Amino acid sequence: MRTRLLGILLALLACVLLALGLPLAASQAQTEQQRVVVDRIDDTARFAALAQNPFGQPDSPDAGEQQRTLDAELRRYHDVYGISAGVFDLAGKAQHAYPSDWKNALSGDSAEPFREALDGRRSHDPAQVWPWDGSSARLVIASPVVWDGDVVAVVVTESPTDGLRARVLSAWLWLVGGEALAVLFAVGAAVALTRWVLRPVHDLDKVTHDIATGRLASRVAPAGGPPELRRLARSFNEMADHVELVLDQQRAFVADASHQLRNPLSALMLRVEVLGMELPEGHDEEMTGVRVEGRRLAQVLDDLLGLARAENARPEALPVDVGRIVTDRVEGWGAYARERGVALELRPITGPLTAPADPVGLGSALDAVLDNALKFTPEGGTVRVEALALDTAVVVHVSDGGPGLDEDELARIGDRFWRSPRHQNTEGSGLGLSIARALLTANGGTIDFAAEQPRGLTVTVTLPM
Repeated sequence: MRTRLLGILLALLACVLLALGLPLAASQAQTEQQRVVVDRIDDTARFAALAQNPFGQPDSPDAGEQQRTLDAELRRYHDVYGISAGVFDLAGKAQHAYPSDWKNALSGDSAEPFREALDGRRSHDPAQVWPWDGSSARLVIASPVVWDGDVVAVVVTESPTDGLRARVLSAWLWLVGGEALAVLFAVGAAVALTRWVLRPVHDLDKVTHDIATGRLASRVAPAGGPPELRRLARSFNEMADHVELVLDQQRAFVADASHQLRNPLSALMLRVEVLGMELPEGHDEEMTGVRVEGRRLAQVLDDLLGLARAENARPEALPVDVGRIVTDRVEGWGAYARERGVALELRPITGPLTAPADPVGLGSALDAVLDNALKFTPEGGTVRVEALALDTAVVVHVSDGGPGLDEDELARIGDRFWRSPRHQNTEGSGLGLSIARALLTANGGTIDFAAEQPRGLTVTVTLPM
């Protein structure tokens, strides 16, 4: 999100800089050229004033001297500034022109300005010269020489544009440098702005992830940002407090209810036993059913209490040897496996498998997984256990030889009290895998389920390194 917001801000900044920079660059070029054009207009008008008398009354005694003065001025102007300048008659032939090979004003760039000056007015401003134009580009100014209201000659100047283009390019480079500095400053400001705006969002995302993974005590710390996001952070903390309170009350109720119901249940079972001794013969089957249901109810209460304790537990995760714990739990369930006629195999563990976990919680979770696997594997079947290290985690695979589950059942396995309709007659409460999940997620672990072919179920316990 920060990248997208930063990209939007920088795109808007680029549009603003282009919208301001392009007209400014064009204005700079026009201003620089206009300054040159005004200067050339003044020079051309001065030469036209010098040419009035010698061309307006060529037979006057001073005409020759005035023409020599005009010729000297034009030569000096060309030599000093490198600008072509000349006085042409109405046919366009040069009368006084420098450089000397400039013979006709009706050829090249000066043709159109010359024709405009013949009408008795100064030529229009030349077209805009840009830095990428070639060195052949010229600024041509033509001014008529008027005597008694008639045009008697035309003064034309052709200025090279090398200096003008260089000055425009230099001004543009300064403009680009200034905009580059503005971009750097704006990027820094945009980064700081996006960090300030999105800091509460980032904190909210992190805390939401923490709560989703079981760390209910995580809260959004007071931070900067817009007032709306700060208010959202406070509202989120209030909501999290309320949710944690409700969950704590729910867990406390489950723990208290399961604990308080055990004593009445035990008393009830004792009274049933006493009552059974007084029943006449022939009712043993009914008493056996009552005892079985009583034991089932006692097991459900024990599992509920275990689930409540697992969900309330927040033990500190310490580096433990997962391989040793897996080996101990497999050995502990060996007797039960032999009693059921099931082979419990542990594949060899190579090297230490160390991961942060609560050893007691991990052992209890493995007990629940192994109990479930042995319970559903028929006599003569095999339960295989494998522990290995991946790049970022230690995983434990427990594969059984039971009937397995279909896709719909895999989506629900691990839910509280859920049992497959095909396994309703199998002993259990449907809380074992829920307890295992609660114990593992308390320290960032996960538990996953996958169907095996042609039958069976694989439970994968993952502990991040």
